[in-house]
Amino acid sequence: MKKLYISMILSLGAAMGFTSCDDLFEPAQENLKDVDQMYDDSKFAQGFLVNVYRNIPAYYDNSDYATDDAVTNETDNAFRKMTSGSWTSDNDPTSQWVNSLNSVQNLNLFLENVDKVNWANDPETAELFRLRTIAEARGLRALFMTYLLRSHSGITADGQLTGVPILDHYLTVDDDFNMPRASFDDCVKFILEDLDFAQENLPMEYESIGTDDPVPAPFDKITSKPGTYNRVMGHYSRLLINGLACRAIRSRLLLLAASPAYDASATTWEDAANAAAGVLDHIGGTAGMDATGVTYYCNTTEIDNMSDGTNPKEIIWRESVNKNNTEQEEANFPPSLYGNGRMNPTQNLVDAFPMANGYPISDERGKYDATQPYAGRDPRLAHYIIYNGAAEGVNNTAIYTGSDATTADGLNKRETSTRTGYYMKKRLRMDVNMDPSMKQGQNHFKPRFRYTEIFLNYAEAANEVWGPRGNGGHSYSAYDVIKAIRHRALGIDSDPYLEECAANPDKMRELIRNERRLELCFESFRFWDLRRWKADLKETARGMNITNNSVYNVIPNVEARSYESYMYYGPIPKTELLKFSNLKQNQGW
Repeated sequence: MKKLYISMILSLGAAMGFTSCDDLFEPAQENLKDVDQMYDDSKFAQGFLVNVYRNIPAYYDNSDYATDDAVTNETDNAFRKMTSGSWTSDNDPTSQWVNSLNSVQNLNLFLENVDKVNWANDPETAELFRLRTIAEARGLRALFMTYLLRSHSGITADGQLTGVPILDHYLTVDDDFNMPRASFDDCVKFILEDLDFAQENLPMEYESIGTDDPVPAPFDKITSKPGTYNRVMGHYSRLLINGLACRAIRSRLLLLAASPAYDASATTWEDAANAAAGVLDHIGGTAGMDATGVTYYCNTTEIDNMSDGTNPKEIIWRESVNKNNTEQEEANFPPSLYGNGRMNPTQNLVDAFPMANGYPISDERGKYDATQPYAGRDPRLAHYIIYNGAAEGVNNTAIYTGSDATTADGLNKRETSTRTGYYMKKRLRMDVNMDPSMKQGQNHFKPRFRYTEIFLNYAEAANEVWGPRGNGGHSYSAYDVIKAIRHRALGIDSDPYLEECAANPDKMRELIRNERRLELCFESFRFWDLRRWKADLKETARGMNITNNSVYNVIPNVEARSYESYMYYGPIPKTELLKFSNLKQNQGW
């Protein structure tokens, strides 16, 4: 039999007996091993999964550069180039074909060998490890398949809504790799079957139980010993995929499948709403919304107390904490704070933030003043965007972004300056000091899923199927969710604009989509939301030029968006089409 050799990055933290949840995925030694060695080396076996966890696509992928929300000053950035017409089937910065299919292959190899692994000498412990790792692998496979559908599903030349090849087993060199793409619905069905299994066989969250507590179902069928349960399903496993994360994957998948771009699928808005509710019911619906979720990225006390693997109230699943880190600030701080100013929010996005009373700036009831454009605005604007005159950083440095500014923060002053008159503030901690003479990083983390995303998933789907105030048997409606989100953001008890929108599902849809735009800005959602909605992809990115620190003039064309209608769906890589004749390309590519 042909032997398989895998170069694995092994993490001792992933092995039984690790001591720090937040060190789970830290790089360790690299070894070349025969796959058969996993049978007697449980650390090596778990290394298969650790490797796959590291392949999960970045939460912050900066695809915002390719939307109406942002541009970048980085001239050779792939997303910047794609907006000018360079997006092709052999030049696709959104592709998940290689990364996700390779990950699925590794997961399948693991699943075909997991029953042979000697997980522990104690049979009950061994069975718990076997069950957990199988469920982990199937949950992760569902996640990577969801990424594949988002990037590569679409309408083929024959008018069919098509997905990706379904790899349900490990392909060896003797297998036929020339596989056709499965239907979109068959892909969704395959993913949901994986999620069903994972949800049934993983704890909702990894928490240790007391010595006198009963072992929760279904694990009580395997052991009655709290210590045995805790060793496998307890708090040491907190950063691994769990039942709640699988429910969040289901919500994200079914929202995609129910959306206008996929209206030929069998998935309904009711399916999507119920999937989101399956997550939100865990925290009691809107009553469980985190009051500080707006600033999850810079809630200092929460972040600095996360080293034991716990999650803040806003977070469903996350990556490890990056300690004493400056990555985001180095990339995105304005030049006067010693950053490269990469993410430049657009005037389009700034205009989407309402006034503090909840009315859009286009509505005279909001009392917007174009001569003082940032006064009286939604507080989220100041949380997420650095605008002219804002005081930021450890020394509350005033940031002046006008073309006549005397610092490098000014419009187009140098290669690290803003192109729009704005800098991103979200994702950044203002207590990071980038001054080379006294550089000081801070702890950061990147989410995988936030509750706010799932609340917005529910609001969107519930409004479509039950209307603004219907709840489909749940204890909250789309109206209730958006009211809670806007109350958290604006701090207002009276919201007449929301009441006005709630009388009309179409107006409510517009409000929900705008709230989603604001709440999830710079988190890599906008690029995909515009496509699944089949919305306008060509809105030109605008900016703001300030002169004399008081005269505001909109820049009408900072960067054009050159997209075609077929680009609601991404391409199959050209290299794969040349190799495999059974693959069909999406229309237009």
